[in-house]
Amino acid sequence: MSKVIVLGGGVAGLSAAQELVERGFQVEVYEQRPNHWGGKARSMGAPGTGTGGRADLPGEHGFRFFPGFYKHLPDTMTRIPFPTGYVIDNLVATTQIEMTQENAEPIVTPAEFPETLEAWIQAIREIAHIHTGIPSDETKFFAERMYQILTSCEERRLGEYEKIAWWSFIDADNKSAEYQKILAEGLTRSLVAMQAKIASTRTVGDILLQLALNGVTPGVQTDRVLNGPTNDVWLTPWISYLTQRGVKLTQNSVVQSLQLSGSRITGAVVQIDGQSVTVQGDYYIAAMPVEVMTKLVTPGIAARSPSLARLGNLKTRWMNGIQFYLKGDVPLDHGHCIYLDSVWALTSISQHQFWANTNLANYGNGEVTGVISVDISDWTTPGNKVVLKPADQCTADEVQAEVWAQLKAHLNRNGQTVLADDNLLAWHLDPDIVFPRSSPMNDGNEEPLLVNITNSWQYRPEATIEIPNLFLASDYVRTYTDLASMEGANEAARRAVNGILAASGSGEQPCQLWPLHEPDIFFPLRALDLIRYKLGLPWENAFPVS
Repeated sequence: MSKVIVLGGGVAGLSAAQELVERGFQVEVYEQRPNHWGGKARSMGAPGTGTGGRADLPGEHGFRFFPGFYKHLPDTMTRIPFPTGYVIDNLVATTQIEMTQENAEPIVTPAEFPETLEAWIQAIREIAHIHTGIPSDETKFFAERMYQILTSCEERRLGEYEKIAWWSFIDADNKSAEYQKILAEGLTRSLVAMQAKIASTRTVGDILLQLALNGVTPGVQTDRVLNGPTNDVWLTPWISYLTQRGVKLTQNSVVQSLQLSGSRITGAVVQIDGQSVTVQGDYYIAAMPVEVMTKLVTPGIAARSPSLARLGNLKTRWMNGIQFYLKGDVPLDHGHCIYLDSVWALTSISQHQFWANTNLANYGNGEVTGVISVDISDWTTPGNKVVLKPADQCTADEVQAEVWAQLKAHLNRNGQTVLADDNLLAWHLDPDIVFPRSSPMNDGNEEPLLVNITNSWQYRPEATIEIPNLFLASDYVRTYTDLASMEGANEAARRAVNGILAASGSGEQPCQLWPLHEPDIFFPLRALDLIRYKLGLPWENAFPVS
């Protein structure tokens, strides 16, 4: 039985462990955190908030989001037992997406394809009342740009659009302020934490296409969320399942170095509970984020594996969460809310409306009935309400005050008070934000997010690299998903496991991989564009419509 050492216990590492142990491998997982599994996906108790024997209030790195185009992670979740079935059963669909602005009516759109007459009537009503302020000719231009991506071949997307910033591709410089705010900046900052002026058109375009196509595909849920705190309904059952299958799971284990002898890795030096030990296996999976892995690539490793030598060219940004705990629940819309005017690029979800089996009275002081979970995607632009400096220069109290003020500015309108100060009982900021501002990981943020800037695909390695017994499982790895996400991490893990299956000569079935889905009806147009691309010709609209 071959032994695999998995370095990292986030979604990628745990996904790899599951796929391996289900195929008969001996697996050991080492995670640097002393108390948490799941990396960015984890939830955790807000320290000191539980009283009277109740659990601490549920906190998290950021809210969980499972778009309909996710295929790899949901497949893994179908095999994780839960007392009432499987973890996949804990995903529930949202029905709306709200884009709210200061001093303007919100833009509310359906989050799923209507399947009943009543749903169609409601969707038509909502669409009929949408007023974005974007001129109709600009909306048409944006739709044409999306159509261009949809009908472009993969080779053009990689060879051409990968090198073009999203802002330039959609000609935002020459468009209205509303176009820039909603279509250029709003979608990229809030959905994928990227800046439109430097983000790869290939990545942004592909992901926006997936979200749009999910919304018009019958039977596909565009947006799903968990029906309870992440640890309760996913990660704790996952760890229990892996343990039962025989996976050795060790926390408080910091990887210090990879030992290379000749062409192979012979061991990993791991500091476990403060003591350095060398762990050894037949194969190794590095399931650590790029900023950690980069520091482990010695000159010797880089020389043996040139694809690892360029990791330092990849970029990260901060995308971290804060939770507000309310005395009286404020459901907001039935889904995610994007705050288009927020200078810190805020998105939120009101959690408890989806937590059907979670009694918040069992948490904190027993008085909380609502939780608003907010993601902050821009940490470098100064605040504009109560704290006039960037979030990454603020104290935790200042972050809380400014985020709360930005939420109120968007939600309290037309004389109505949706968020009231006296309704706020407590709050919790992601502990990945380190105070004071110094960290061996990344200058104050222990888990930043990889962002796909223009022309960065060339620096991203495959899961299988030049060192024959070292494989990579992290969201910086080249995948179909092509986005720093739980789905990207899971797909990378599957690719790493498939590499081990091939290297070991295993007869086990490889992990399934799913390309991003695009309608087959457009295949002839993409095939035509491939011919044009190979001839050095630009994309051409084969069916122009006036």
